[in-house]
Amino acid sequence: MKNKRQKGEFGYRRAHRKRQIAVVGFFLAAIAALLVWRQFITWDGLRNLVTISAILLVLPMANLASPLVAALKIKETSASVHATCAPYEEKFPILYDLIITSAEQIVPIDAAIIHPSGVYCYCPDKKLDGKKAEHFLNEMLLKWKLDGNAKIMNEEKNFLRRLSQLKEVSVAEDDGCAPHVVKLLKSLSM
Repeated sequence: MKNKRQKGEFGYRRAHRKRQIAVVGFFLAAIAALLVWRQFITWDGLRNLVTISAILLVLPMANLASPLVAALKIKETSASVHATCAPYEEKFPILYDLIITSAEQIVPIDAAIIHPSGVYCYCPDKKLDGKKAEHFLNEMLLKWKLDGNAKIMNEEKNFLRRLSQLKEVSVAEDDGCAPHVVKLLKSLSM
């Protein structure tokens, strides 16, 4: 059995999308089967029960399908970004393939670096209102009593330049917040 991709791992978006499509497909098949089976039932009481069952299956399917529809238009993280970031994973935590949702927008983050100097996110979406997204992330960090120093970059070369400028976190510099920031970002992500 293959290992299930976890949030924050490279390739999570693709694996999550495949799982969601399979689950939504299962629900669609179950609803269709119930509606077909309904046509062969002659007893009205059972026919009504099967109809209600099909209707009730639509609600959980819609709850699973709505984030899937939103995530379908988001491209996967490029292998070049992952290959460039991978050597730095030993120095500080890096999360990949996050889709952070706020009340106002969906923020696809290809890579997020968690460093004592801040949280640096690469979002390739040029149409994204970066200031709003940064404000949301900083607000959430402050609510968790962490440093609200998140920066969202939508230029790959700027992100990679910032990545190369970050030095390894020494024991003296480590404030112990990185696991909490990782947990927050994963909880905000789809």
